[in-house]
Order: sequence, then structure tokens, then C-alpha cells
Amino acid sequence: MKEKIHPTYYPNAKIICACGAVFTVGSTIKEMHVEVCSHCHPFFTGKQKLVDKSGQIEKYKARLEKRDKLFTAQKKPKKSHK
Repeated sequence: MKEKIHPTYYPNAKIICACGAVFTVGSTIKEMHVEVCSHCHPFFTGKQKLVDKSGQIEKYKARLEKRDKLFTAQKKPKKSHK
């Protein structure tokens, strides 16, 4: 390895979250502030909310209903003219 080209490694670097949680990790940055961590992220806490912007869920459900109607119409046997 070349000398003096690598950043300084801090084995006890602090990660500080906006929620107040503090972690100690190894990093090239001595102290880092983050907005979300595993203690406050909705995915890990189980408090995940589904945000519907501009009715996307309703549009999706309408497409599914339309598709189901088409499939059921295609499955019905056609009347034969004798």
C-alpha cells in the first residue's frame, strides 16, 4: 500500500441520530450526525405508514377491478346460434 494516501481511520467514531441514539462504529469520520437510525426508522419500529399521494392506491385498485372484469367476461361461454 502507498503511504500517506489513505484517510485516518477512527475505530471509535460516534454516530449521533436526531432521535438521540448514539452508536460507536469504525469510520474515517470522527463524528457523524444522521437523521434516521434503526431505533427511529419506521421500517424497523413497525410504525410504518402508507402515504397515498394523488390517489395512486385508488388508481391501482380501479385498474385491478377493470382487469378482473375483463377476465371474467372472457371466461364466460359464448352462446351458440343454432
